[in-house]
Amino acid sequence: MRFDPPLVPATLLQRYKRFLFDAVLEDGTPFTGSCPNTGSMRGLTTPGSKIWVSLHDSPTRKYRHMFEMVEVDGERVGINTGLPNRLTEEAIRTGLIPSLAGYQTILREQRYGRNSRIDFLLISAGLPNAYVEVKNVHFCREPGLAEFPDTVTKRGAKHLEELGDMAEAGHRAVMIYLIQRYDCSRFRICGDLDPFYALAFERAKSRGVEAYAVHCRVSPEEITPAGLIPVEDLGYRFSAAL
Repeated sequence: MRFDPPLVPATLLQRYKRFLFDAVLEDGTPFTGSCPNTGSMRGLTTPGSKIWVSLHDSPTRKYRHMFEMVEVDGERVGINTGLPNRLTEEAIRTGLIPSLAGYQTILREQRYGRNSRIDFLLISAGLPNAYVEVKNVHFCREPGLAEFPDTVTKRGAKHLEELGDMAEAGHRAVMIYLIQRYDCSRFRICGDLDPFYALAFERAKSRGVEAYAVHCRVSPEEITPAGLIPVEDLGYRFSAAL
């Protein structure tokens, strides 16, 4: 996915109210912009960090600048939670996830489960329907290791349970963790920050849910899915403590 025009560099002053940030452009101009990520963004909001923003001139927008990526330890990290679905669809269509390459039809935002919507429903003659949920990932506290979640997510655990229901009904159920950074070569569920989600993940796998992690190349010009990385097996090491 290309940024057109390319993103503009700036320096982060602060992120606040979850959806606003203050920064200063390279020419010294201060501004307030919108942050398209209401999550904790753990480790990505340090004042003084180099960031990149997109520019929007629509008269319906209150803020012209939108926070898109930040540099952490020399690595560019995408933070826009509106992008993972687009990037995942690109990864599926280009065959980057081999087990999903045979599907001819990709439907977005389909109703399923208990009053929920699945990110993608993949359909093809001769294949079981594939229900695909996408999670945005950018948390990294150990070199080379991406983790999810970076805070407690009851909604995420609910999605895993509903995917398990689809798997037991005879469909394929797939969780894709879309990692908006390239410096991670492995992925793990973050059980110490959300033990309940870790247990939900293990239960979902035991019911037939598939899990894949895709990391991305990130630059001010584009974000591109780069390939699959291993999803580490948790075993049940958190269950004994609960």
